[in-house]
Amino acid sequence: MTGANQPWQVHDVPTPIAEPGQVLVKVHASGMCYTDAWATQGYGGDIYPQTPGHEIVGEIVDVGAGVHTREIGDRIGTTWVQSSCGRCPYCRENRPLTGQTAMNCANPRTSGFATQGGHAEFIAVAAEGTVLLPDELDYVDAAPMMCAGYTTWSGLRDAQPQPHEKIAVVGIGGLGHVAIQLAHASGFETIAITHTPDKRDLALHLGADHVVADGDELRELGGADILLVTTNSFAAAEKAMVGLRVDGRVVLSGLDFNSPFQISSEGVPFHMMRQRVIGSTHGGLQVLTEVLNLAAKGKVKPIAETFSLDQATEAYDRLVSGQMRFRGVFTPAQ
Repeated sequence: MTGANQPWQVHDVPTPIAEPGQVLVKVHASGMCYTDAWATQGYGGDIYPQTPGHEIVGEIVDVGAGVHTREIGDRIGTTWVQSSCGRCPYCRENRPLTGQTAMNCANPRTSGFATQGGHAEFIAVAAEGTVLLPDELDYVDAAPMMCAGYTTWSGLRDAQPQPHEKIAVVGIGGLGHVAIQLAHASGFETIAITHTPDKRDLALHLGADHVVADGDELRELGGADILLVTTNSFAAAEKAMVGLRVDGRVVLSGLDFNSPFQISSEGVPFHMMRQRVIGSTHGGLQVLTEVLNLAAKGKVKPIAETFSLDQATEAYDRLVSGQMRFRGVFTPAQ
């Protein structure tokens, strides 16, 4: 990324060095997330020039001083927040310092923002922010789990669904097609909400028990206890809330920088329904490990298009135009 709203460019840059506490990773796969587009459009601040990418998996080829938990040859993954500063007021509360809570750190080490991202042949990352990949899991399937799988599984866990409850996934895209599979694999009655006709059959194939177009159809179906919002349009989530049942939870897992999430004042008041809105992102490396193990067992498999690094401009254009319907993955090692 060379500047706000500028096309991606492919550059030769020096191979990074594993500093103390870091490992040097040969990148085998790096997934594309719409956050890459937000960063390119300037929502990540003035971070240019910078290499994007935070769904990173590969093989460790060097370890820095002081690293004892990782070895050369390890197959690892790392994600958006690699580590926190450990010294700011938030960190001094001694909360978990990786995953979701580290985003509240004043100076976290973030892939593709504060430091180099994964759309490259090599990357140096904080060893404490890595997880070992299951041997059975292919690199291309593992990469989208580092954010798409991590985010949606964290959202499901934060919602704390009960055995009798129904889960509706709002938006069947890069995150949503993974969320359907995870809800189904967990044994919940799963409903896909999409206004795109040609995604209906796919949603059923992925494990949805029902497919509806909007909140009105969801309500006619009997409603849902959890709305897992995976779309970047909060407007779609607001409309879906008419199908949310008493004691229902809305879990916001997507990003919408254009408009805030609003609760409709129509019908029975929100608080009288005892409903809740839950903000959810990454729930910590334990949660990431859980979803990686589900992927290794074949319970969830991302639908991905693969690209070489030389195809970066084409891949970005497909991402921002909506032509990339699910997940794009760079494969630098191939």
